[in-house]
Amino acid sequence: MLASQLINSGFPAINLFDKISLALQLMDEYDVLHLPVLSEEKYAGLISKDDLLDADEGNLVATMESSLQKVSVKGDEYFLSALRIIADHELSLLPVITAQSELSGVITARDLLRRLSSFVGNDDKGGIIVLETEKRNFSFGEVNRLVETNDAYITQLNTYTEPDTGLVVITLKVNKIEVSDIVATFQRYDYAVRYYFGEETYTNELKENYNHLLSYLNM
Repeated sequence: MLASQLINSGFPAINLFDKISLALQLMDEYDVLHLPVLSEEKYAGLISKDDLLDADEGNLVATMESSLQKVSVKGDEYFLSALRIIADHELSLLPVITAQSELSGVITARDLLRRLSSFVGNDDKGGIIVLETEKRNFSFGEVNRLVETNDAYITQLNTYTEPDTGLVVITLKVNKIEVSDIVATFQRYDYAVRYYFGEETYTNELKENYNHLLSYLNM
């Protein structure tokens, strides 16, 4: 997914020679904490509400030019670049610009979060398993094979390395809701299973047996 596919063209931009009061008014109307600033129709930077609140509302935005954040993304960049910039700078929106520094629109943090939720497969049903292993022992092929031996397949896989431990943390989403058999397989192959989410067969059986016992005792 490219940044251009997330562009929202319904948000305003302000000019360096607009008053700060107008910028604050637009931020309130559109419920954002940032706005793109233009200079002679070219993107000049991003202004934040926090900076504007410390200034005289009667002044021009140009008086805050040194406070502009020079952050943006090109339309042909992968959308995860926008995610990184928004997260690093704690932005409510990020301008998308052309190669000529013209403003194409913005990507809002809210829209990006919704797309990211879809990207990681939250709309799909299935169980989640979180594993940990030494980096030298991690093999995507083996992880995939162990899942497939239980008549399942991986619909989403993400990894990251913990700075403190150096361990690779593997988050799997699989197409099965009941994942107890998959969890057991990983444990047999010495994977540390941190936690998992799904409707476990053995839990359901235990509950059923418990209910049978209660029925028997009540006879």
